[in-house]
Amino acid sequence: MGQELLDNMTCAARPLTYRSRMVFILVVLISGLTQPLSAQNIFQRLDSTLNVNYYKGNIDTTYVTRPKAKWTVKARYNLSGAAIESEGMDNGSHFKSEMDADYKSTLSIGISYLGFSLNMALNPAKMMGKYKDYELNINSYGKRFGWDFIYQDARNFTGWHDQEGMERIELPADMLSVKTLNLNAYYAFNSRRFSYPAAFSQSYIQRRSAGSFLLAASGMSQHAQLDWEQKMELKIMNIGIGAGYGYNYVPSQGWLLHISGLPTFIVYSHTSMTFGDTRVPLHYHFPEVIITGRGAIVRHKGNIFYGLSMVYNFTNNGNEGSFALHNQKWRIRAFFGLRL
Repeated sequence: MGQELLDNMTCAARPLTYRSRMVFILVVLISGLTQPLSAQNIFQRLDSTLNVNYYKGNIDTTYVTRPKAKWTVKARYNLSGAAIESEGMDNGSHFKSEMDADYKSTLSIGISYLGFSLNMALNPAKMMGKYKDYELNINSYGKRFGWDFIYQDARNFTGWHDQEGMERIELPADMLSVKTLNLNAYYAFNSRRFSYPAAFSQSYIQRRSAGSFLLAASGMSQHAQLDWEQKMELKIMNIGIGAGYGYNYVPSQGWLLHISGLPTFIVYSHTSMTFGDTRVPLHYHFPEVIITGRGAIVRHKGNIFYGLSMVYNFTNNGNEGSFALHNQKWRIRAFFGLRL
């Protein structure tokens, strides 16, 4: 009897054959089908999985925590703008010009559940036909890694041009058309205690002051066409790498003030200008930079939060001794949210 029991245990310990495995899988599937899954059961399983993913993470809860509420409803007002400045020498005389795009404003509302969000945005001026440009802003702020993607197709730049010994020339709309892509990304070293999303997406709460060194990468691409006296075309492609620092200051419970700077030096640059049929390459001149600055003020009061945030991009190409080009892009956001 003992030997028979030992033989059975040895047999059970042997690996299952392919046929045995298939029979086992079929039995499991059939048994699962005999237990109907209701919509409530599916939601409970999904909710449990999302809960685990939402609250897991290597953070120091003395400094950073997740909100306890699962649902978040948020309303936002966005205001953005862009400017292009040029400066240099033309036949021995100094010139300077500045062109500003019309401001763009949007209203948006979003609903989030354990980190998954659904947002809808409206541009009242565009709906009424007063704003004809196109702009796309996509951002993702994680506790360790995040990025901003900004694309703008603008034709409503207006400005002026000054040249030494001449009267100022006013530059009307529709003379300049610009397509610009800005991309910047960060990596936070002290992600256990310092939270970017606490300032910009409010998916975390900063409880105590903390800062972090940041790695940064930036990219900027632009295609501009100016129809003035003679047609001019400008093409820019820049990639920058650098480092910076961010700090979350918590002066008292419920308040957060954020500031960060990410300067990157351009390590790859391909820039050229075309006047009529003449193509003029613009040579790299150190230091050419892409700088991203961010700031935010957040107030938490119970399940309510509100505040302001700002993102600013600056790109410098060339030098004022011959020809320099400065690009600026900014966005200000006011928000109000409720956690449920």
